Amino acid sequence: MKPQHLLLGLFVMAIWGTNFAIIKLGLDTLDPFLLTAFRFLLCAVPGVFFVKRPKGKMWAALLYGLIFGIGLWGMVNLGMDIGVPAGLAALLLQLSALFTIAWGVFFFGESISRRQCIGIVIALLGFGAIILATGGWSSLTGTLCVIIGAFSWSLCNIIIKKTHPPNLLAFIIWSSLFSAIPLFALTYWLKGPLPFLLLPHELTGATIFSVLFQAYITTLFGYWVWNFLLKKYSVAQVAPLSMLIPVFGFASAYWMFHETLSPFKILGVVVMLIGMGIFLVKVKQR
Repeated sequence: MKPQHLLLGLFVMAIWGTNFAIIKLGLDTLDPFLLTAFRFLLCAVPGVFFVKRPKGKMWAALLYGLIFGIGLWGMVNLGMDIGVPAGLAALLLQLSALFTIAWGVFFFGESISRRQCIGIVIALLGFGAIILATGGWSSLTGTLCVIIGAFSWSLCNIIIKKTHPPNLLAFIIWSSLFSAIPLFALTYWLKGPLPFLLLPHELTGATIFSVLFQAYITTLFGYWVWNFLLKKYSVAQVAPLSMLIPVFGFASAYWMFHETLSPFKILGVVVMLIGMGIFLVKVKQR
């Protein structure tokens, strides 16, 4: 990978890791589904008026938008609102890599090496330690929400792999429209008109910054760079960069909110990172 592309990839990993702490800023005032809805509304509008609809079947953009908006980020935001720390959410979401490889075996007949199996077992041991150290029903429920988000992200990866949208930026913009509308409807169905009536009083400077950062920096810019790297380089070269997301996630959460973990959770995090590293990093054959 060229140095400038590596630096660009590292920059996006820093953005994606910090994004979890930025999300927490927005959750201080907004309902989690409403916050997610505004994120995707700004991703879609005004872009849908200037960017042509993605070529191919629109059902793919519709399905992707529903899963990406509600299943992934709606559930992650709900989990964090319930009580999952920002850094831990950044780590748990990386379980999507394990789900993705399982889907790859099921849909595309891909094989898993012995080394990857060892990595999966080690990562799951670390994940189990984190679950054991998670006290309280609300914290456990929040953790399960983030895991659902990781599972949803793996489904989104499969949709991209199976449909191969030619214009990924157009695909992201139009699928965001299919994310925003159901999220607004879901907010109204679950909470009624109250979150919308309180909106003028809850749109603080921090909340607006959170929504703008998630929409333009994290989603449009971040996913554009990520897809550019995936198009230019092999998955084996790009995928290991995602291991840095939890590092930046924990660092930003500590810096912004002084979030800390218990020693047993730290042990679980380290074990899980080691397992994910073994799973993702390709070993060159001599």
